[in-house]
Amino acid sequence: MLVVLHETFPQHTFLMNGLIQGVKGFLSFMCAPLIGALSDVYGRKSFLLVTVFFTCVPIPLMRISPWWYFAMISVSGAFSVTFSVIFAYVADITQEHERSTAYGLVSATFAASLVTSPAIGAYISTFYGDNLVVLLATVVALLDICFILLVVPESLRDKMRPNFWGAPISWEQADPFASLKKIGKDTTVLLICITVFFSYLPEAGQYSSFFLYLKQIIGFNQGSIAAFIAVVGILSIVAQTVFLSILMRSIGNKNTVLLGLGFQMFQLAWYGFGSQPWMMWAAGAVAAMSSITFPAVSALISRNTESDQQGVAQGMVTGIRGLCNGLGPALYGFVFFLFHVELGGLVPVPSSDDKTTKGAVIPGPPFLFGAVAVLLAFMVALFIPEHNSHSTKNNAGGKHSISSNPQTNNPDRSSDEDIEPLLQDTSV
Repeated sequence: MLVVLHETFPQHTFLMNGLIQGVKGFLSFMCAPLIGALSDVYGRKSFLLVTVFFTCVPIPLMRISPWWYFAMISVSGAFSVTFSVIFAYVADITQEHERSTAYGLVSATFAASLVTSPAIGAYISTFYGDNLVVLLATVVALLDICFILLVVPESLRDKMRPNFWGAPISWEQADPFASLKKIGKDTTVLLICITVFFSYLPEAGQYSSFFLYLKQIIGFNQGSIAAFIAVVGILSIVAQTVFLSILMRSIGNKNTVLLGLGFQMFQLAWYGFGSQPWMMWAAGAVAAMSSITFPAVSALISRNTESDQQGVAQGMVTGIRGLCNGLGPALYGFVFFLFHVELGGLVPVPSSDDKTTKGAVIPGPPFLFGAVAVLLAFMVALFIPEHNSHSTKNNAGGKHSISSNPQTNNPDRSSDEDIEPLLQDTSV
């Protein structure tokens, strides 16, 4: 993608990349609550099909028309909310105590795709050219769409869905700004969303520039980058399947989130101060452990959300992540610019001649800014109440413990009907 971007906008490659990601992220933020609310009413399968289709449709345009490709990839941000629909789907078909493991498996399969696709793409590109890479990616996308259409069943029970597509939905739930108002009204939602924002902002910026940083500043070659992605991906799979389940059972949901944020903070600081390839490899192992944060946060949200609002809640968090996808690359690019770390070319810079890393005390300043942002997320997460720490033991339906004592939890229901927080704060 960066090669096509450089060929199309040779003078403003990374500026245009930031603009494209910014538009995509803003559209994701605007549309994620809407798609989540619609999936709560009309079912998950239809919107899973729509989000996957529009996420993948720009791929063949990469070789047909680069201008249309970048236009479509920007607009596709409106539908780049597949994860929120998937997590709501998982919540529909699993029991509460199974969800953290299920979310870990979903994230692990995503990591598995990251393990295989860069290595396959690099190999095919080297020996057969980029056209075959685009063709293969298009075929895989079509197979994915066919799989959803023919094999994946609907997860939402029929009694929770209307019989026709003209049924009304709560547009207040679909409005992203109404969702922001609800965030301010509910302590738990506010804390979780601030945590997601400050933890995912540096992660989004890291995705946009990290592999180019490894290539130009640290001196990794194409094969080393593919191997790095593979090793970190494999370790992430282990972390999200084996360690996540153990940690959720032993230390609880909230502490698992805090541990993941701690690993992320350490990893970003190591990236920031590291100037040798072995340091990047070591920090990559820590990065794999930090991958437990997002499935743990998703489980925390899901277990405190009513069954008919799973799509809205997950869509709200996905919208915030989409906003970070727009802001993160711009933030990292600006910090690189401030510290005169140049990532302007697409040709690897030999490490022996790299004056930037040799002369700089901090080779990667944006990663240190990211570590500070994650520290803020960690401090905010400390105040998230550990829901279900008591209610799960006393009530098999954890989240339904709110309705078991309506007089205590809802003294002024008539005056607060317009608020209706998405996540019920049992600690209050």
